[in-house]
Amino acid sequence: MSTSPMQMSEARRFQQLRSHLSYLKLNDAAEALNRVLDQARAERMSLTAALERLLEIEVEATEARRLAARLRFACLPEPWTLNDFDFAAQPGVDEKLIRDLATLRFLDDASNVLFVGPPGVGKTMLSVALGRAAVEAGHRVYFTTAAALAAKCHKAALEGRWKTCMNFFAGPKLLIIDELGYLPLPEDGASALFQVINQRYLKSSTILTTNVGIADWAGAFGDATVAAAMLDRLLHRAAVAGIDGPSYRLRGHQNQAESIRAGVNARVS
Repeated sequence: MSTSPMQMSEARRFQQLRSHLSYLKLNDAAEALNRVLDQARAERMSLTAALERLLEIEVEATEARRLAARLRFACLPEPWTLNDFDFAAQPGVDEKLIRDLATLRFLDDASNVLFVGPPGVGKTMLSVALGRAAVEAGHRVYFTTAAALAAKCHKAALEGRWKTCMNFFAGPKLLIIDELGYLPLPEDGASALFQVINQRYLKSSTILTTNVGIADWAGAFGDATVAAAMLDRLLHRAAVAGIDGPSYRLRGHQNQAESIRAGVNARVS
Protein backbone atom coordinates (compact mmCIF):
# COMPACT_ATOMS: atom_id res chain seq x y z
CA MET A 1 0.00 0.00 0.00
CA SER A 2 1.54 3.27 -1.15
CA THR A 3 1.71 6.45 0.92
CA SER A 4 0.70 9.71 -0.68
CA PRO A 5 3.11 12.68 -0.61
CA MET A 6 0.64 14.54 1.60
CA GLN A 7 0.47 11.66 4.12
CA MET A 8 4.26 11.40 4.09
CA SER A 9 4.46 15.12 4.69
CA GLU A 10 2.05 14.92 7.65
CA ALA A 11 3.93 11.97 9.15
CA ARG A 12 7.23 13.82 8.80
CA ARG A 13 5.67 16.95 10.27
CA PHE A 14 4.34 14.97 13.26
CA GLN A 15 7.76 13.46 13.96
CA GLN A 16 9.42 16.83 13.58
CA LEU A 17 6.95 18.38 16.03
CA ARG A 18 7.68 15.64 18.56
CA SER A 19 11.38 16.24 18.02
CA HIS A 20 10.96 19.98 18.61
CA LEU A 21 9.03 19.37 21.84
CA SER A 22 11.67 16.95 23.10
CA TYR A 23 14.49 19.33 22.17
CA LEU A 24 12.79 22.05 24.22
CA LYS A 25 12.47 19.49 27.06
CA LEU A 26 8.67 19.61 26.87
CA ASN A 27 8.66 15.86 27.35
CA ASP A 28 5.14 15.50 28.76
CA ALA A 29 3.73 17.50 25.84
CA ALA A 30 5.70 15.31 23.43
CA GLU A 31 4.24 12.17 24.99
CA ALA A 32 0.73 13.60 24.88
CA LEU A 33 0.98 14.92 21.31
CA ASN A 34 -0.60 11.93 19.60
CA ARG A 35 -3.46 11.79 22.11
CA VAL A 36 -4.14 15.53 21.85
CA LEU A 37 -4.14 15.39 18.04
CA ASP A 38 -6.63 12.51 18.10
CA GLN A 39 -8.76 14.44 20.58
CA ALA A 40 -8.59 17.57 18.43
CA ARG A 41 -9.66 15.60 15.35
CA ALA A 42 -12.52 13.84 17.17
CA GLU A 43 -13.84 16.97 18.85
CA ARG A 44 -13.04 19.30 15.93
CA MET A 45 -10.98 21.51 18.20
CA SER A 46 -9.48 24.67 16.83
CA LEU A 47 -5.72 24.92 16.43
CA THR A 48 -5.61 27.35 19.35
CA ALA A 49 -7.61 25.02 21.61
CA ALA A 50 -5.40 22.04 20.72
CA LEU A 51 -2.22 24.01 21.43
CA GLU A 52 -3.67 25.26 24.73
CA ARG A 53 -4.52 21.69 25.77
CA LEU A 54 -1.05 20.44 24.83
CA LEU A 55 0.72 23.16 26.81
CA GLU A 56 -1.69 22.72 29.72
CA ILE A 57 -0.53 19.11 30.04
CA GLU A 58 3.11 20.28 30.18
CA VAL A 59 2.32 22.99 32.74
CA GLU A 60 0.42 20.56 34.97
CA ALA A 61 3.28 18.05 34.85
CA THR A 62 5.83 20.77 35.62
CA GLU A 63 3.80 21.99 38.60
CA ALA A 64 3.46 18.43 39.89
CA ARG A 65 7.24 17.95 39.72
CA ARG A 66 7.87 21.24 41.47
CA LEU A 67 5.37 20.37 44.20
CA ALA A 68 7.06 17.00 44.71
CA ALA A 69 10.46 18.72 44.95
CA ARG A 70 9.16 21.24 47.50
CA LEU A 71 7.65 18.42 49.56
CA ARG A 72 10.94 16.51 49.54
CA PHE A 73 12.81 19.60 50.69
CA ALA A 74 10.22 20.37 53.39
CA CYS A 75 10.83 17.06 55.22
CA LEU A 76 7.33 17.10 56.70
CA PRO A 77 7.01 14.02 58.94
CA GLU A 78 3.43 13.21 57.85
CA PRO A 79 1.17 14.14 54.90
CA TRP A 80 -1.32 15.85 57.23
CA THR A 81 -3.61 18.61 56.01
CA LEU A 82 -6.02 20.74 58.01
CA ASN A 83 -8.87 18.48 56.87
CA ASP A 84 -7.27 15.67 58.89
CA PHE A 85 -7.56 17.62 62.15
CA ASP A 86 -10.69 16.92 64.22
CA PHE A 87 -11.47 20.23 65.88
CA ALA A 88 -14.44 18.69 67.70
CA ALA A 89 -12.09 16.22 69.39
CA GLN A 90 -9.78 19.00 70.57
CA PRO A 91 -11.82 21.83 72.13
CA GLY A 92 -8.60 23.46 73.35
CA VAL A 93 -7.82 24.66 69.81
CA ASP A 94 -9.06 28.04 68.60
CA GLU A 95 -10.50 26.89 65.27
CA LYS A 96 -11.16 30.43 64.06
CA LEU A 97 -7.48 31.33 64.58
CA ILE A 98 -6.27 28.17 62.82
CA ARG A 99 -8.57 28.78 59.84
CA ASP A 100 -7.22 32.31 59.59
CA LEU A 101 -3.63 31.03 59.72
CA ALA A 102 -4.51 28.55 56.95
CA THR A 103 -5.04 31.49 54.58
CA LEU A 104 -1.24 31.96 54.93
CA ARG A 105 -1.63 35.71 55.31
CA PHE A 106 0.90 35.54 58.14
CA LEU A 107 3.60 34.74 55.57
CA ASP A 108 3.04 38.06 53.81
CA ASP A 109 4.33 40.13 56.72
CA ALA A 110 6.80 37.56 58.09
CA SER A 111 4.72 36.87 61.20
CA ASN A 112 5.39 33.88 63.43
CA VAL A 113 3.15 31.23 65.00
CA LEU A 114 3.70 29.66 68.42
CA PHE A 115 1.79 26.53 69.43
CA VAL A 116 2.10 26.11 73.21
CA GLY A 117 0.73 23.19 75.19
CA PRO A 118 1.42 19.79 76.73
CA PRO A 119 2.41 16.77 74.63
CA GLY A 120 -0.22 15.11 72.45
CA VAL A 121 -2.66 18.01 72.00
CA GLY A 122 -2.10 18.43 68.24
CA LYS A 123 0.63 21.08 68.01
CA THR A 124 2.79 19.15 65.54
CA MET A 125 -0.17 18.10 63.42
CA LEU A 126 -1.37 21.69 63.07
CA SER A 127 2.11 22.99 62.27
CA VAL A 128 2.58 20.30 59.60
CA ALA A 129 -0.86 21.05 58.13
CA LEU A 130 0.04 24.74 57.82
CA GLY A 131 3.40 23.77 56.34
CA ARG A 132 1.71 21.53 53.79
CA ALA A 133 -0.63 24.36 52.81
CA ALA A 134 2.36 26.66 52.32
CA VAL A 135 4.15 24.08 50.16
CA GLU A 136 1.06 23.63 47.99
CA ALA A 137 0.84 27.42 47.64
CA GLY A 138 4.33 27.43 46.13
CA HIS A 139 6.44 28.41 49.15
CA ARG A 140 9.67 26.80 50.36
CA VAL A 141 9.12 25.18 53.74
CA TYR A 142 11.46 23.28 56.02
CA PHE A 143 10.52 21.19 59.07
CA THR A 144 12.92 20.27 61.86
CA THR A 145 12.86 19.50 65.55
CA ALA A 146 14.62 21.90 67.90
CA ALA A 147 17.07 19.14 68.88
CA ALA A 148 17.91 18.36 65.22
CA LEU A 149 18.40 22.06 64.46
CA ALA A 150 20.78 22.45 67.41
CA ALA A 151 22.72 19.33 66.38
CA LYS A 152 23.03 20.53 62.78
CA CYS A 153 24.26 23.96 63.90
CA HIS A 154 26.75 22.39 66.33
CA LYS A 155 28.16 20.11 63.63
CA ALA A 156 28.40 23.01 61.18
CA ALA A 157 30.34 25.07 63.72
CA LEU A 158 32.83 22.24 64.26
CA GLU A 159 33.30 21.78 60.51
CA GLY A 160 33.65 25.49 59.73
CA ARG A 161 30.32 25.68 57.90
CA TRP A 162 28.50 28.00 60.28
CA LYS A 163 27.65 30.65 57.69
CA THR A 164 26.42 28.02 55.25
CA CYS A 165 24.23 26.51 57.96
CA MET A 166 22.76 29.88 58.90
CA ASN A 167 22.05 30.64 55.23
CA PHE A 168 20.26 27.30 54.93
CA PHE A 169 17.92 28.04 57.83
CA ALA A 170 17.38 31.61 56.62
CA GLY A 171 16.25 30.44 53.19
CA PRO A 172 12.77 28.91 53.57
CA LYS A 173 9.74 31.17 53.50
CA LEU A 174 8.46 29.11 56.44
CA LEU A 175 10.61 27.30 58.99
CA ILE A 176 8.86 24.90 61.37
CA ILE A 177 10.73 24.13 64.61
CA ASP A 178 9.00 21.32 66.48
CA GLU A 179 9.30 20.03 70.06
CA LEU A 180 11.16 22.93 71.66
CA GLY A 181 11.60 22.04 75.31
CA TYR A 182 10.98 18.29 74.96
CA LEU A 183 14.69 17.49 75.10
CA PRO A 184 17.39 19.56 76.80
CA LEU A 185 19.41 21.56 74.30
CA PRO A 186 23.21 21.32 74.34
CA GLU A 187 25.17 24.19 75.84
CA ASP A 188 25.30 26.11 72.56
CA GLY A 189 21.85 24.96 71.42
CA ALA A 190 19.86 27.93 72.74
CA SER A 191 22.38 30.33 71.22
CA ALA A 192 22.17 28.59 67.84
CA LEU A 193 18.37 28.67 67.95
CA PHE A 194 18.44 32.37 68.78
CA GLN A 195 20.75 33.12 65.85
CA VAL A 196 18.48 31.23 63.45
CA ILE A 197 15.43 33.14 64.70
CA ASN A 198 17.33 36.44 64.73
CA GLN A 199 18.36 36.26 61.09
CA ARG A 200 14.82 35.34 60.04
CA TYR A 201 13.39 38.22 62.08
CA LEU A 202 11.06 40.44 59.99
CA LYS A 203 12.15 38.56 56.85
CA SER A 204 10.50 35.13 56.99
CA SER A 205 8.00 33.27 59.14
CA THR A 206 8.67 30.64 61.78
CA ILE A 207 6.24 28.20 63.36
CA LEU A 208 7.41 26.89 66.71
CA THR A 209 5.79 24.21 68.87
CA THR A 210 6.69 23.89 72.54
CA ASN A 211 5.48 22.34 75.77
CA VAL A 212 7.14 25.15 77.75
CA GLY A 213 4.96 28.10 78.73
CA ILE A 214 6.32 31.45 77.59
CA ALA A 215 6.81 32.60 81.19
CA ASP A 216 9.07 29.60 81.83
CA TRP A 217 11.47 29.96 78.88
CA ALA A 218 14.24 31.57 80.89
CA GLY A 219 14.44 28.64 83.29
CA ALA A 220 13.92 25.96 80.64
CA PHE A 221 16.75 27.16 78.38
CA GLY A 222 19.20 28.07 81.12
CA ASP A 223 19.96 31.54 79.79
CA ALA A 224 17.50 34.28 80.67
CA THR A 225 19.12 36.80 78.32
CA VAL A 226 18.99 34.53 75.26
CA ALA A 227 15.43 33.41 76.11
CA ALA A 228 14.25 37.02 76.43
CA ALA A 229 15.91 38.04 73.15
CA MET A 230 14.42 35.04 71.38
CA LEU A 231 10.92 35.79 72.66
CA ASP A 232 11.31 39.45 71.76
CA ARG A 233 11.84 38.57 68.10
CA LEU A 234 9.33 35.73 67.96
CA LEU A 235 6.50 37.66 69.59
CA HIS A 236 6.99 40.98 67.81
CA ARG A 237 4.73 39.74 65.04
CA ALA A 238 3.14 36.52 66.16
CA ALA A 239 -0.01 34.52 66.72
CA VAL A 240 0.16 32.47 69.93
CA ALA A 241 -2.11 29.44 70.12
CA GLY A 242 -2.25 27.97 73.61
CA ILE A 243 -3.74 24.47 73.56
CA ASP A 244 -4.82 23.13 76.94
CA GLY A 245 -7.35 20.49 75.93
CA PRO A 246 -7.14 16.70 76.31
CA SER A 247 -4.54 14.64 74.49
CA TYR A 248 -5.55 14.59 70.82
CA ARG A 249 -3.09 11.76 70.12
CA LEU A 250 -4.44 9.61 72.98
CA ARG A 251 -7.99 10.09 71.74
CA GLY A 252 -6.88 8.95 68.30
CA HIS A 253 -5.31 5.81 69.75
CA GLN A 254 -8.47 5.11 71.74
CA ASN A 255 -10.67 5.50 68.66
CA GLN A 256 -8.38 3.18 66.70
CA ALA A 257 -8.51 0.59 69.49
CA GLU A 258 -12.31 0.81 69.62
CA SER A 259 -12.51 0.30 65.85
CA ILE A 260 -10.27 -2.77 66.10
CA ARG A 261 -12.37 -4.18 68.96
CA ALA A 262 -15.57 -3.54 67.00
CA GLY A 263 -14.12 -5.36 64.01
CA VAL A 264 -13.07 -8.34 66.14
CA ASN A 265 -16.47 -8.52 67.81
CA ALA A 266 -18.20 -8.36 64.44
CA ARG A 267 -16.13 -11.30 63.14
CA VAL A 268 -16.72 -13.33 66.28
CA SER A 269 -20.49 -12.78 66.19
